[in-house]
Amino acid sequence: MQMYNVVFKKSAEKDLSKINVVYYQSVVEHIEGLSENPRPFGCIKLSGFDNLYRIRVGVYRVIYSIEDDILIVEVIKIDHRSSIYK
Repeated sequence: MQMYNVVFKKSAEKDLSKINVVYYQSVVEHIEGLSENPRPFGCIKLSGFDNLYRIRVGVYRVIYSIEDDILIVEVIKIDHRSSIYK
C-alpha cells in the first residue's frame, strides 16, 4: 500500500500549537494516521468542495485535502468544533 505524505499549511501548524494539551497527542496521532489511510472510517467529505475532508478528534475537527495523484494529504485547519466552520 502506498503511503501519503502529510503536509501542513502554516496556519494549520499554528492551530496545532494552540490545541489543549489534553487533546494534543490524540490529534497528532489521527493526523499521522492519514498517511496510511487518508479516508478513515468516520471521515466526512465536505459538500461544495472537490477534495476537502473532515475528521473528528474529540472536540476538535481537522480539515484536510487529498491529492491522490501525487499522494499528498494537506492539513488545512484544526480547530474546536464550535468555531471550525466560521
